[in-house]
Amino acid sequence: MSAPLLSLSGVSRAYGALKAVDDVTLDVPAGARHALIGPNGAGKSTLFKLVTGSVPVTAGTVGLDGHDVTRLPEHQRARRGISQTLQHSSLFLSQTVEQNVLLAAQRRHGTRRSLVPRRQTAARDRVRALLDDVGLAARAGTSVAALSHGERRQLEVAVALACEPTLLLLDEPAAGMSPAESARLVGLLRSLPESVTVVIVEHDLDVVFALATSVTVLHLGRVLLTGTPDEVRASTAVQEAYLGTGRESLFLDHPGPAHLEVS
Repeated sequence: MSAPLLSLSGVSRAYGALKAVDDVTLDVPAGARHALIGPNGAGKSTLFKLVTGSVPVTAGTVGLDGHDVTRLPEHQRARRGISQTLQHSSLFLSQTVEQNVLLAAQRRHGTRRSLVPRRQTAARDRVRALLDDVGLAARAGTSVAALSHGERRQLEVAVALACEPTLLLLDEPAAGMSPAESARLVGLLRSLPESVTVVIVEHDLDVVFALATSVTVLHLGRVLLTGTPDEVRASTAVQEAYLGTGRESLFLDHPGPAHLEVS
């Protein structure tokens, strides 16, 4: 097994008496496709914020590629290879699709890079390749304001990838996507090199089980279970956390990766 790229040890975040994240310990190996799932209010998005540094931990440590980054600010963690998409769009609506991705690429390498014509050409080639990957090549010159919700989610993935991450955090990337768009997203994430570790928060369990090689279930801010998709589907504790006892199986309509056809 690969060494952990992301290592959380006793990570907690309290707001007064409320513990949004409570003593989470988790290792995500380099190259993994890992999913965080759980009922609403389980602490998934808060945990992402603790990893990125946008919210400080109350207790515990955050490790990235063998280095303790717990006290580093968000921008320094980004320079170390953490990139993310958010639940709510952070795109520049007045700019074009291509400009949004190009700006992300330039921030990754510094603005001076754009002053060198050869490097600027290489950056634009990289941007076009990313837009092709997410299915937006034909929309490169379109204003972001004119995109559909699903297209904006696709663009956010391209913007995150333009930052050349080693750890890619995706917070509900399939929200608002059609089944065809979701399948394209899964195909794209599957095709990423092992140098990119992916951690995804997603309510669409078809996407989760089509992509993830490992899954962590959060409940009331704590880790309920970490295991393979099959272990999660078979867990009575997970069923009860989502649905309570005596209800139909949560996963009857989610038999696994074959359920979501990916070209």
